[in-house]
Amino acid sequence: MFDIGFWELAVIGVVALLVVGPERLPGLARTTGMWVGRARRFVSSVKADIDREIAADELKKALSKQAESESLYEIIEETRQTIADVKDEATRVVESGTAPAGSEPPTAVTHKSNDASG
Repeated sequence: MFDIGFWELAVIGVVALLVVGPERLPGLARTTGMWVGRARRFVSSVKADIDREIAADELKKALSKQAESESLYEIIEETRQTIADVKDEATRVVESGTAPAGSEPPTAVTHKSNDASG
């Protein structure tokens, strides 16, 4: 925020001591600290409100983008239909004993042991 070094604070302290006096300086410092604290809390709350508004706006954009895209239920139903079609085709191939045109004949699958005995 402000770049105030040690010497600037020392000059401000000496001037405040000369202007206000040593009797009222502690009360002035307390009051100044209170107002600075209130100002910081106010700025912090404004920043938090702005961050919440930005997050809400981003969420609204994401939800509207999702609403424009294809529904998840439609995708699931399309996938189910595709699986059912493949299952029906596989059942027909197994029952008829012939492979569809353009495909290779099925090969036997054997289990190979991974242990040392073979």
